[in-house]
Amino acid sequence: MQKRRLGRTDLDIAPIVLGGNVFGWTADEKTSFDILDRFADAGLNAVDTADSYSRWAPGNKGGESETIIGKWMKSRGNRDKVVVITKVGSDMGQGKTDLSATYIAKAVEDSLKRLKVETIDLYLSHWPDDTVPYDETLGAYQRLIEQGKIRWCGASNLDAGQLAAALKVASQKKLPRYEVLQPEYNLYDRSSFDGPLRDLCMKEEIGVITYFSLARGFLSGKYRSEADLGKSPRGGSIGKYLDIRGKRILAALDTVSARHGVKQAEVALAWIIARPGVTAPISSATTIEQADSLIRAAQLELAAADIEELDQASA
Repeated sequence: MQKRRLGRTDLDIAPIVLGGNVFGWTADEKTSFDILDRFADAGLNAVDTADSYSRWAPGNKGGESETIIGKWMKSRGNRDKVVVITKVGSDMGQGKTDLSATYIAKAVEDSLKRLKVETIDLYLSHWPDDTVPYDETLGAYQRLIEQGKIRWCGASNLDAGQLAAALKVASQKKLPRYEVLQPEYNLYDRSSFDGPLRDLCMKEEIGVITYFSLARGFLSGKYRSEADLGKSPRGGSIGKYLDIRGKRILAALDTVSARHGVKQAEVALAWIIARPGVTAPISSATTIEQADSLIRAAQLELAAADIEELDQASA
């Protein structure tokens, strides 16, 4: 599997990152292990999670995904082959987003314990926290890097102005900068990344791993009408995609996927992989069949005409 350098870091990752948001939620521990095994056996090496996954599920309190990934790595003895990405700052019961130095210092210990590792490869600020100055958060990451608890830091959900401000503070105060950005991005949701944010990431050589890469499952093609929304726990959040533009995108996916003899989801992910400025999309799987589909997507090369057709449909 061809690897890609993640921004200016020394992390080389396969062109698809496995999303751990489903582990301990819609994928139980055994299923999660099976999916992780299949993914690793195919040569894909990066797994994305967060301390808050999956706090939203009934009976969960957060940390379930990290715990499963930690047990899997320990049982397989493969820590050195896995790029571990996790996040801090989401509400874990404190009632707010929190990127304070005190909170980060405590939260990282909890994540390290659940993941059963000494060092997190990439630690991301999950959400902006405008109550805490950038130098406090980046200073906390500097201490964690010096202590060997994390290797690199990044951020999720920042806009161009916020990322530029964080980079400026890092430069002025000689602190670690955000080396990786995790934005929402897919064939439908393009506007928040395409433009100033993508330009900034490319100019500053910031690695980009996208989330909601299949638009919550809409781009799998299984949701075609309001009647389809009951097909999964995520169905309720998909109705907004069923507009004229969304249906135009599905039609283009149908055409391109038929041309290559592959699934619509594989084409949607391959489109992101081919986008200038993107290192890799994140996508999750709850079955072995879905894991195999992600593996095929990582190997699918779209022709220029395919990309043009998808670009026009999603413009």
